[in-house]
Amino acid sequence: MALSEHEQRLLDQLEQQLHAEDPKFANSMASSGGRGVSTRRIVLGALVAVAGIAVLILGISLQSPFNILVGILGFVVMGAGMYYATTKGKKAESTPVPTGRKEREAAPRGFMSNLENKWDERKRDQP
Repeated sequence: MALSEHEQRLLDQLEQQLHAEDPKFANSMASSGGRGVSTRRIVLGALVAVAGIAVLILGISLQSPFNILVGILGFVVMGAGMYYATTKGKKAESTPVPTGRKEREAAPRGFMSNLENKWDERKRDQP
């Protein structure tokens, strides 16, 4: 369902106000980093997290004076794996946002514009 001209103007005004009030947040919402988090990062991060859990359990089960240090090391490795799995890589963050083909889409306008473009493409693809 396409927006009326009045709704589109209101949406544009809201977007301009957002850019004026909080440009950092508006830019973070406008930049779609491409694919987002890659499957490779998720798998590698999960494997590192599982290895961290194994080291943590090993630290708990050891009967030595170093069991606390091994347990802490396992916890840090587990946390690092989860952090790696849930963040975007530098390459994904630096990909440019492609511009549209229509005249009104010549400049990237933000989050709502991207959603509207996806909706229009979906409507065009349906028979």
